[in-house]
Amino acid sequence: MNAEVGTRNAEVEATPAGGNDLLQRTRHFALETIRLVEGLPRGRAAEVIGRQLLRAGTSVAANYRAARRARSRREFVAKLGIVEEEADESLFWVELVAEAGLVRPEHVAPLRDEANQLVAITVASIRTARRRGAPVPRSAFHVPRSDPAVPRSS
Repeated sequence: MNAEVGTRNAEVEATPAGGNDLLQRTRHFALETIRLVEGLPRGRAAEVIGRQLLRAGTSVAANYRAARRARSRREFVAKLGIVEEEADESLFWVELVAEAGLVRPEHVAPLRDEANQLVAITVASIRTARRRGAPVPRSAFHVPRSDPAVPRSS
């Protein structure tokens, strides 16, 4: 599993119909979370749980996107930690929605499975990022240091 540290300069390629690209998967997860919450029945419990699920489910994608823009390995790992927490929290709310009888369990099974996978992928990415010692690539907008062999003009 590639931890995708500092991929701000990398091309984001569309993946074949399996959707293994984590950026696309987290975005899809957010969209499916929105659709689930919009389809919840009206009521106090559904409103409270729905708000929590909506916040956590969309946060997964937003924080993964922020992790890809990390300026350091520490920042990348910290932001991935937030992704892990939010994906796990989303899993909790999805399970609760089903257990409370607000939706049928089979209706949320794909979202529950994806949340489980996102947690596992994120944990593996965090472990990989912590093990690797390579420096984090910098932004394309980073001003390169001047070459000491090239004289500077005054």
